[in-house]
Amino acid sequence: MMRRCPLCHAQEPALYHQDRRRDYYQCATCALVFVPSEQHLTAAAEKAEYDQHQNSPQDTGYRRFLGRLFNPLAAKLAPGARGLDFGCGPGPTLSVMFEEAGFDIDVYDIFYAPHDAHLNRQYDFITATEVVEHLAAPGEVLNQRVAQLLPGGYLGLMTKRVTSQEAFVRWHYINDPTHVSFFSEATFRWWAAEQGLTVEFTDNDVVIFRKH
Repeated sequence: MMRRCPLCHAQEPALYHQDRRRDYYQCATCALVFVPSEQHLTAAAEKAEYDQHQNSPQDTGYRRFLGRLFNPLAAKLAPGARGLDFGCGPGPTLSVMFEEAGFDIDVYDIFYAPHDAHLNRQYDFITATEVVEHLAAPGEVLNQRVAQLLPGGYLGLMTKRVTSQEAFVRWHYINDPTHVSFFSEATFRWWAAEQGLTVEFTDNDVVIFRKH
């Protein structure tokens, strides 16, 4: 079976790690670590996992967590900038924080807010918090988001990053069966260069890209 990297589509990635449930491959081109598609959950099983999430705008701890992306990104935006929270989940919260700060924001989620019209609009900024690790086709999805950004626009992502093979083996993040794509700083730098974006790492799980 010919394997391809789901981010850059390079062939023949190497086996990176194996546990009792899944295999993890690493791409030699972009360094993405990923679970092969035949080991992904079905859409129904994936949604059942997300249905257990208890996030809401009333949760101050969750707001504090999202603040690690919200604060550095909001500081870069012009007043009234228009954004999209992509993969907002069952309890949209980041969008509420942006609205409270005077920004105009739409939401999209394949399961909970499938507003396809929002995928055809142009935005000043797009956020995706704890989303990219769930993507079976991260290259396609991320490239589409860049296409939606206006010149000078920002893409802000939150996801925990791969640091080393040794740490990966013990990493709690890989135990979530909905997590299938694992990015490192090197992967994000590679992708930014391919897309012609500037990249800034503002926290150990936050990255902000800027479109020229």
